[in-house]
Amino acid sequence: MMREDWDLLRTFFPNDWKSLAVDTNALKGLRKDKSEEKLLRTLLIHLGCGYSLRETVVRAKRANLADLSDVALLKRLKKSKEWLYKLCLSLFRERGLQINKRNNFHLRLFDATTVKEPGKTGSLWRIHYSIEVPSLSCDFFKLTGTEGEGTGESFRQFPMKKDDYIIADRGYCTGQGIHHATRKGAYLSVRVNSQSLRIFGEEKKPFPLLKEIQYLKRPLAIKSWNVFIPNVDNTEYVKGSLCIIRKTEEAIKIAHKKLKRHASKKGIELKPETLIYAKYVIVFTTFPENQFTAFDILEWYRVRWQIELVFKRFKQIAQFGHLPKYDDDSSKAWLYGKLFVALLTEKLIDFATSFSPWGYFIVKQED
Repeated sequence: MMREDWDLLRTFFPNDWKSLAVDTNALKGLRKDKSEEKLLRTLLIHLGCGYSLRETVVRAKRANLADLSDVALLKRLKKSKEWLYKLCLSLFRERGLQINKRNNFHLRLFDATTVKEPGKTGSLWRIHYSIEVPSLSCDFFKLTGTEGEGTGESFRQFPMKKDDYIIADRGYCTGQGIHHATRKGAYLSVRVNSQSLRIFGEEKKPFPLLKEIQYLKRPLAIKSWNVFIPNVDNTEYVKGSLCIIRKTEEAIKIAHKKLKRHASKKGIELKPETLIYAKYVIVFTTFPENQFTAFDILEWYRVRWQIELVFKRFKQIAQFGHLPKYDDDSSKAWLYGKLFVALLTEKLIDFATSFSPWGYFIVKQED
């Protein structure tokens, strides 16, 4: 049965999964058990099943996959980092996440999520990560606590340099963060949090955002305004644009349902303006206006959201939340491995729900 399941699972791997192992030197240094198949199966016992390194090596030995120590497996995981990344990238491409290249800017996506160490008393950590586009490679990775100063989602968590182009969600939407990124010489597009961001109009007076957005009545209507983001004492301003699109009626219904369910669960009353803001996607950007239209800004933000969805499913599908306390290389390899498991699982689910009655393509058996 295990052999049958593995043969089926292999059909969902990228076509070049074996050659990628050779190209990335994942097998380099292996004196015995030098097999792409055995190595990946061993890694998936650890990554997909959530077993510890020690339990993984025991199971791998019993299955005649590998005979190595837990320390050796950790080294092998680190050496497979690039291979796992390439496998993820191939599956990303299969999902249709092809991002057009532009030669004149370096695009990065910022996000953060929390993970918990195993056990009832395990510590809660926050992972801050940055992904480059179009390579989808992680160019920065940081682990912090979740409580205390300097642990929250913030542009200050990331190294930035002049002419970086950054896209982030509303958790990063603060005046201080926007001013920090601008001082570094970076450009940014960030989803607006209407409760935390002060927005001024051309005359440096509060911008009537709630009033203005309600003029957009047609689904998918787009509008933009030039605005200013003040610092704490209103002595400095960052100039940018608000780019807004009205959601479809179906998307609005889903957003309202989610808000009402959350309010009911928390025992709070929804403010009328909250339901109004939920009808729109509002992005503040400092991307050069002469190079990016409002449509461009919203399209690029949509790319960020697609990738965020993958990482949200990370936790659900791949048990993302048991990050081992190793060094950066092994942690990144572990993350790429978890992502590979999540993407592979999604691919399996997609095929299972699309093809009947058995759910998968018939695999031609080798003689």
